[in-house]
Amino acid sequence: MGLLTPAMPSVAAPADGLIRVMVVDDAVVVRGLVSRWVEEEPGLVLAASLRNGKEAVDQLERANPDVVILDVEMPVLDGLAALPLLLEKKRNLVVIMASTLTRRNAEVSLKALSLGAADYIPKPETNRGVTTSPTFRHELIEKIRQLGGRRKKRDEPRFRVQQAPAAPTPAAVPAAPGAPSSAAASPAGSVLVTPRFRAAPSLVPSSDGPAIELRPFSTTPPRVLLIGSSTGGPQALIAVLSHLAPVIERVPVLITQHMPPTFTTILAEHISRASGKPAREGVDGEPILSGRIYVAPGGRHMQVARQNGTPVIALDDGPLVNFCKPAVDPLFVSASKMWGAATLAVVLTGMGSDGSRGGVEIVKAGGSVIAQDEASSVVWGMPGAAAHAGICSAIMPIEQIASKLVRLFSGDRQ
Repeated sequence: MGLLTPAMPSVAAPADGLIRVMVVDDAVVVRGLVSRWVEEEPGLVLAASLRNGKEAVDQLERANPDVVILDVEMPVLDGLAALPLLLEKKRNLVVIMASTLTRRNAEVSLKALSLGAADYIPKPETNRGVTTSPTFRHELIEKIRQLGGRRKKRDEPRFRVQQAPAAPTPAAVPAAPGAPSSAAASPAGSVLVTPRFRAAPSLVPSSDGPAIELRPFSTTPPRVLLIGSSTGGPQALIAVLSHLAPVIERVPVLITQHMPPTFTTILAEHISRASGKPAREGVDGEPILSGRIYVAPGGRHMQVARQNGTPVIALDDGPLVNFCKPAVDPLFVSASKMWGAATLAVVLTGMGSDGSRGGVEIVKAGGSVIAQDEASSVVWGMPGAAAHAGICSAIMPIEQIASKLVRLFSGDRQ
């Protein structure tokens, strides 16, 4: 089952600036609770509270919601069956699927993304869990605000990335104190490489703030590919990895997608089918090898460590980072220490700023960062934060990222 779906059109802003929310869930406790949360939030309006997908389809025009919270499992008409009918009636409707953490529901939620759902949210297993979980409430309201309030201008993005002019002859940059000038490659190509040259950065005009700085790509050939993503990430990952076989054959690929347990298991299976390469959740202590894709397991941070001279996966059950577990920053930071200037990272669509701090460390080590552009992102939070931090060497549409990566891993340094 594929995850790739056409980019959703912009959501028109309600005339009064409020976001209208429809809650669809057959569980009366959950439906009532979520409805009350919506009513208590400034800027949100409860458009309807309904028991099943059929009621949602029948009342869509009257309620005219901007966002629908759609339960997966319901009688009469379930969430997956109702989704295409809702989107057929209102093309720019934002639908957030809600489901418990079972394998079947994970499959259904990811399938829903391929059918046009904007995102999903995992529900606690019991009604009591829903009632007592501040994390679920926070995440749900944040998704409603971010997705319902987005104002993507596809025909006129907020800034345009221009090709940086050819850099002058670069000046040498001394190696970091105590760092070796060269090292023998390990089986996965995992050596700490210091940058040899650094050209002056270029500035990209921005209409919504200070100019965005684009840095030159590292002159050191990349030996690992890191990817961080969140909201909209499953679709974006498939869009990139399905065209990345030449890169995956040469280097290891490590991915952190904000997802709960079970969902990451299913995501890895989808990635494996789409890419034609082995992909699975990372296992603590396993060697990191070229030709393989490692996905951070839900509920644990995935990092990189060295064991007997070989890079290995290191899983961490520590506290949330950037309100997430797994988080992108721990992966990026640890990888920057392992591969140095040979590190190449991509920050894809997602809420928040996860990945920026780790991206800074990658750039400090001489590596490079690419961000997805705003127009093709479901939410331009994570990639936008990286772009405005001045750590990116390219900011580009999702459909161009794979070909750019293939060129970079083939020797292109522009």
